[in-house]
Amino acid sequence: MEPNIATIAGLIGEETRAAMLMALMSGKALTATELAIEADITAQTASSHLNKLVDGELLIVRKQGRHKYFQLANQHVADLLEQILTLSASHSSTTKKGPSDPHLKYARICYDHLAGEIGVSLYHILAEKDAITDQATHTELTPKGEDFFSDLGVDIAGMKKQRRPVCKSCLDWSERKNHLAGSLGQYILSHALERKWAYQPPGTRIIQFSDDGLAAFLSRYTLK
Repeated sequence: MEPNIATIAGLIGEETRAAMLMALMSGKALTATELAIEADITAQTASSHLNKLVDGELLIVRKQGRHKYFQLANQHVADLLEQILTLSASHSSTTKKGPSDPHLKYARICYDHLAGEIGVSLYHILAEKDAITDQATHTELTPKGEDFFSDLGVDIAGMKKQRRPVCKSCLDWSERKNHLAGSLGQYILSHALERKWAYQPPGTRIIQFSDDGLAAFLSRYTLK
């Protein structure tokens, strides 16, 4: 039996559930109450929608103490949502691309990796330096790239042992170009946050770099 895409489309296409899914693109797990606020609905209505998303395997539930937290089921769901955003933007009646907030357009989180102008710039600089291959939907770390990141102290060998690809291209919905996902994309964002070069303001997908942090980030990945 072929997969029924209408089921998934129906789950994502409903406006309230779409708002919840977009809120979870921040990469953070949220409670039903928080998601109800995001979707501007009652807690009871939110519970019904969340149950459908969990049953449809788009979300997972994590329990901690008395609280239940919801998050995207996996990277595949995040990728699908990003592609829908890209398609939606391309069919918009206006020619303006991307979010109106310049901070969101410049740098934001896409599930667990860096998106926006700076994420796209990073991807294409790495491709130009032959650190990654850029073949439409297929991206790989080259031997030169392995050496480059290993010299920075990145555990590439450990990443290769994971089920998740080391490198993966993700089409950026505001820039309409690829940014870097996969284990390496996750590492790059996590490292910037851990070094406090950047932070994620609560309740947003924005990644805000300090002046010194941005300079350090650009220098580390030779973007200047």
